Amino acid sequence: MPHCFPLAALLLAASTTSALLAFPDCVHGPLANNTVCNPQAAPAARAAALVRAMALDEKLVNLVNTSPGAPRIGLPPYEWWSEALHGVAASPGVTFNATTSGDDGARPAFAYATSFAGPITLSAAFDDALVESVATVVSTEARAFSNAGHAGLDFWTPNINPYKDPRWGRGAETPGEDPFRIQGYVRSLLRGLEGPYVGGGQHNASAVPVKALKGPGSLGHGHGGNRTRSAIRKVIATCKHFAAYDLERWNGTVRYGFDAVVSLQDLSEYYLPAFQQCARDSHVGSIMCSYNAVNGTPACANTYLMTDILRNHWGWTADHQYVTSDCNAVLDFDHEHAPFSKDGAHAAAAAYRAGTDTVCEVPSYEGTDVRGAYNQSLIDEAVLDRALGRLYEGLVRAGYFDPPEASPYRSLGWHDVDMPAARRLAWQSAADGIVLKKNSNGLLPLSPLSMKKANTTTVALIGHWADATRMMLGGYSGTPPFYHNPAAAAAARHWSTVVFGRAAGAPVSDLPRGTPDRWTKPALAAARQADVILYFGGTDLSIAAEDRDRMRITLPDVQLNLINALSALGKPLVVVQLGDQTDDTPLLRNTNVSAIVWAGYPGQDGGNAVLDVLTGVHAPAGRLPVTQYPGTYVDAVPMTDMSLRPSPSNPGRTYRWFDHAVLPFGHGLHYTSFLARFGSNKNNKNNATTSFSTLQPNSTFAIADVVARCQTQGGSKAAVHHKDLCHFVDTPVSITNAGNVTSDFVALAFLAGEHGPAPFPRKTLVGYRRLRGIAPGKTHATSIFLTLGYLARTDAQGNRVLYPGTYTLLLDEPTQSTLKFVLTGDAVVLDAFPQPR
Repeated sequence: MPHCFPLAALLLAASTTSALLAFPDCVHGPLANNTVCNPQAAPAARAAALVRAMALDEKLVNLVNTSPGAPRIGLPPYEWWSEALHGVAASPGVTFNATTSGDDGARPAFAYATSFAGPITLSAAFDDALVESVATVVSTEARAFSNAGHAGLDFWTPNINPYKDPRWGRGAETPGEDPFRIQGYVRSLLRGLEGPYVGGGQHNASAVPVKALKGPGSLGHGHGGNRTRSAIRKVIATCKHFAAYDLERWNGTVRYGFDAVVSLQDLSEYYLPAFQQCARDSHVGSIMCSYNAVNGTPACANTYLMTDILRNHWGWTADHQYVTSDCNAVLDFDHEHAPFSKDGAHAAAAAYRAGTDTVCEVPSYEGTDVRGAYNQSLIDEAVLDRALGRLYEGLVRAGYFDPPEASPYRSLGWHDVDMPAARRLAWQSAADGIVLKKNSNGLLPLSPLSMKKANTTTVALIGHWADATRMMLGGYSGTPPFYHNPAAAAAARHWSTVVFGRAAGAPVSDLPRGTPDRWTKPALAAARQADVILYFGGTDLSIAAEDRDRMRITLPDVQLNLINALSALGKPLVVVQLGDQTDDTPLLRNTNVSAIVWAGYPGQDGGNAVLDVLTGVHAPAGRLPVTQYPGTYVDAVPMTDMSLRPSPSNPGRTYRWFDHAVLPFGHGLHYTSFLARFGSNKNNKNNATTSFSTLQPNSTFAIADVVARCQTQGGSKAAVHHKDLCHFVDTPVSITNAGNVTSDFVALAFLAGEHGPAPFPRKTLVGYRRLRGIAPGKTHATSIFLTLGYLARTDAQGNRVLYPGTYTLLLDEPTQSTLKFVLTGDAVVLDAFPQPR
C-alpha cells in the first residue's frame, strides 16, 4: 500500500481541531476509590488497578493513539500523539488557539509557543548545556499546554536516527551523523524534557538532591548542576524511530516496505547507540518503533529488537515503559511486509505480541484490527493488559491521576509560555549553531553601523528565505510568536536594504524545462542598487522532508545560476544557507563568493541570529554535525545499502569511513584564530606506566588493570553495572585565542588507531566541549573525560571490545594536536551483544 499522505499538512490541521485534554476526576468521579487515584501506591499497582476495572471492550479500543477512554469508569479520552521536536508542535494531541488578535491587538492564550532552532542547527552548537536548557523550556511550555487541556503529557520526540546518507529527507530533524554526538545530545535533551525524574519506588512528590553527572557529550563535564529530583515525569519523551530508519521514498523504495539489511556490527556500533542511551542510561518513558523492517522482520513486530535488546539487554523495564508504533506502521504489515501480510488482524497481533503497546493511526486510513486479533485468538487478554498497563503507568508517572497540588508541574500556565528568557534562548539556539564555512579575505564580520540608513552602505537581501516565515522553522513545528526573518531583522536595525525574496519570485528548486526566467533580471536589478549582497538560499522542506528524499545533493541549478550571475557583479557576496548540506564546491571555488554561512533551520528568530553573526555581534563557532559529500556521491552507493564501511560497492559513510568530503564533519571557521593543544606533564617519562587520574603522552595501561577498576566506580564504590561506562582517564586541553576577536570555541577530540577488527575508522569522536567567550590572548582549559566505551571497537557479532594497541587522540578539525597512549594485554568484551535466535 504505497502511502503518500501529506503528514505535515495533516498535523497542522489536526492542531486546530483536536479535542482538549481532560484530567481524570479522582475526587468525585467513578475512579475516586480506585487505587489508580492513590498517589501513595506504587505506579505499577495503580496502573494495574485501572486496567482491572476496564471491561474487555474498553480494553480493545484503547490500544491506539486516539484512545476514547472508558466513560463508564471515569477514564477520559486521551490522545497519545503530541509532538515537540524543537518546540510544542502541530499534532493531533496539540491544540493551538486561533491566532487572530482581539480588538486590543492581543493574541489569545495558547495560540503559539516558542520555536527553537531545529535539531541539526542546535546540534551544531556542540553544547549539551544549551540542549538541556532548550528542552527545559520546551517541556515547561508543553506542560503549560497540557494543564490547559491543549496537549497531552507524552510527546513523540526526539528523532535520533543517525543521519548517514545526505539524501535522507528527515536528516535535519536529527542531531547529525555521529552516534557519540547524538548520545550526548539526547542525554541532555531528555533531562530537559522529562525533568529531574527518578523512577521506581512509591509514586509521590518527594524530592531528593541530584548531583551533576559525567557522561558522553562534553569532554566529560556534567550539565545542570545540583537539582531536585521528582518522582513525576515532567513530560513523557519518546525516542524514535527504533531502528535503522533513514529512508523515505527513494528510487521506487518507500519506507513502509523497506527491509533494512544491517550487519550486527553496524547495528550495534552505529544504528543503536543513541537508543541505548535513551533506554539503558536515560530510562526514557517511551520509544517508537519504525516503519521499516530490520533483517526481514518489521521493526514493530521485531522481538529481537524490542524484547532481546531493548527490554532484556538494556533493562528498559524498571518503569514498564511503553512502545508506540510509527503512524500506520502496523497497518503496513498488512500490505508491505511478508509474512506479516495475511490481514490486519495478524498484523496487529504480531505487533502487540512482540511488545508494541499502542498503535498510531493516521486519520482516514483503515484502523488497527485489535478486535479481529483477539476474536481469532491471535492475542489473549494478558497481552492487552500488558500493553495497557505500560501505557497507563506512563501517565501515572507523569502525574495524570494525581491532584494538582501533588505535582510540581500542574501550576504551569500561559504565563510560562513565550517568556523573555525563552526568546533569548531561541535566538541563542540559532546563533550558536551557525557555521562559517568560508570567509575569503576576511569580509566578515560586516560593520553594522555602515549599513544603517544614515550611512551609505546598502545591502541587497536576495533569495527564497530572505522573507521567509514557516520555512525557517523546519519540520514538526508549531506556531511561533513571530517570524523574524532576515528582511525583518534588517528593517529592525534600520539598515538601508533592497529585498528580492520568495514573495517577489526568488526560486527554490529547479522548474520544468521551458519555464520563463522571471527572477534573474529583477534580482540583478536589486543587487546593482547595493554595496553588499546577501543571498539567502539552500534547501527547504519542498526539497527534503518526511516522505521526500533527495535525488541530488547539489544546489539546485536555478539557485546556482543566480548566485553565479550575482557574483559576476564583482560586489561582496555572502551566501547564507538554509536546510541541509549541498555540495559547496562551486561556491568554494568561486572567488567572487566572499563568504558562506550555514544556518540549517534557525527557528523563529533566525533572521536576527544570522545578521548578528554576519556583523560580529555574535562570533560564529558552530561546527558541521554532518559530512558534506560531493554531488557524485549519490551515484556511488544506493540509499538502500545500510553498510558503513567502504567496499567495492560503497565508498564508505560518515567521516569515520569516507575520506573525500567537500567539507568534513566538525568543519567551522571563526573570526579569530585559535591554538588547541593537549596539556602535558613535564615530569612524565616516555613509555612509563602512569596513574589513571590524568592521561599523559606515551602512557601505557594494562587492560586487566583498567577493567578491574570498574569494581569500585559505582555508587558507594560498588561495581559499575555497565563496563563501557567505566571511567578511564582525563586529559587536559588548552585553547588559546591567538587573534583579536572574542569568540567561543568548540573543542573536538577524536580517537584513531589500528586496533580491533579491520578496516579501521579514520577517526572517531570521543569528546567535545564548547568554551565560551575566550578573549584575545587568553587561554581556557578543560579536560577530556574518557570512558572504556569510548575506546572500544565493535566486532562482527556486535560485541563492544577493548583491544590492545596504540591509540592516538586528535584535537580539533583539522587536527592541531595529538597524544598517544598504549593498551596492553588481552582484549576484553565490555558489552556482549545479544545474538538473533
